[in-house]
Amino acid sequence: MQRAPWWALLSSGSAPVLLIGGWFVAGLLQGTSYDPVTQTISLLAAEDAPGHWVMTGMLIALGACHLVTAWGLRAAALAGRVALSAGGVSVIVLAWCPAPSSGGSLQHGFVAAVAFALMAVWPLLAARGSGSAPWALRPATAVAASALMVIVAAWFLWELRDDGVDGVAERVLTFVQSLWPFVVVASCRNRLRA
Repeated sequence: MQRAPWWALLSSGSAPVLLIGGWFVAGLLQGTSYDPVTQTISLLAAEDAPGHWVMTGMLIALGACHLVTAWGLRAAALAGRVALSAGGVSVIVLAWCPAPSSGGSLQHGFVAAVAFALMAVWPLLAARGSGSAPWALRPATAVAASALMVIVAAWFLWELRDDGVDGVAERVLTFVQSLWPFVVVASCRNRLRA
């Protein structure tokens, strides 16, 4: 089992920091007209939003983090690394398909759905069946991680339908999906150090 390089730890650890920093700064630029509890992150990235440039840059950097992490995560199964890479590319494409400030966008919704789906399935595809695999790459852990992401995604869809706490649900989903690569890389480094 190969050890994950230090730079994969850096790229995967940067992902959740970039995500939270991006939505925080863009929210400050948006001002009091934006409610992070009921409004989605996508509204911060709308072309006419004051923080559009922050969110565009954050999405590109976040996608790049996922690409770099997938490249360095050699302990994971190839299919999982490909899915994580494709998720990263989808996040970058999402930067070029902003949602409108009002109403919906089929293009934005499709790209976001693809990104969410890839980021939810990659843990399953990355799993290794051997007992020597790091704990985050074991099948039971991978199933639990993907199941959590699917449950939170379903909650987000429910909130969108119901005009509820869309912003909270989306933030939980994106945070979990951006944090999991770091957890996997850390488990790979810890397993091989022990």
